[in-house]
Amino acid sequence: MPDIFDEVAEDLRAERMRQILNRYGGIFLAAALLVLAGVGGWQGWRWYQARQDRKAAQVYVTAMLQAEATGPKSAAAHAKALVGFESLARTAQPGYRALARLRAAGLEADAGHAAAALKLWDAVAADPDADPLLRSLASLLWASRQLDSGDPGILAARLRPLAEPGGPWRTLAEEDLALLDLRQHHDAKAKQRLTALMTAPDASPGLRQRAAALLADLNG
Repeated sequence: MPDIFDEVAEDLRAERMRQILNRYGGIFLAAALLVLAGVGGWQGWRWYQARQDRKAAQVYVTAMLQAEATGPKSAAAHAKALVGFESLARTAQPGYRALARLRAAGLEADAGHAAAALKLWDAVAADPDADPLLRSLASLLWASRQLDSGDPGILAARLRPLAEPGGPWRTLAEEDLALLDLRQHHDAKAKQRLTALMTAPDASPGLRQRAAALLADLNG
């Protein structure tokens, strides 16, 4: 008797499954196809991204080599480098885009094109997709380039967050703030900043030497 009951139960389960498949089989098939398409699409997207990253890396390395060229043909090489960096700034992923803009800004600044350089640094600083380290560096470079002529209030507002403890560019931002103080004849504030920089454990030897030289001049 138990065997008969088991056979009946098995038949009922099989019949119920056939009914479910007849009723919902199309939905199950569509769902399965969607899953497979999603997996295939994701793999395809990863392949496409990897391919784009490789292309961006090649363009970036080529532009970097051109940017470092010296000698009689350096001007032409730098112009080609700018074209490569500008292309990456328009089409590359956030990482290469920010690096390309920073490098292009350096070339523009070296060529005496201050307005173009400032625009590029500002673009990196304002890019929410860029790495925070690169954004803060761009802000520092943007402010440093204008210490002699920019609005002191605007420059200080950019530099103060960078000078907070623990920041990667803290000591450089402090140095710029000291120079900004000197420009505004706030000698006491400048001396305070420079004295702290002379003994700051995170300050480079070169920065400490510059701070000591400025203090010596101030103290006459």
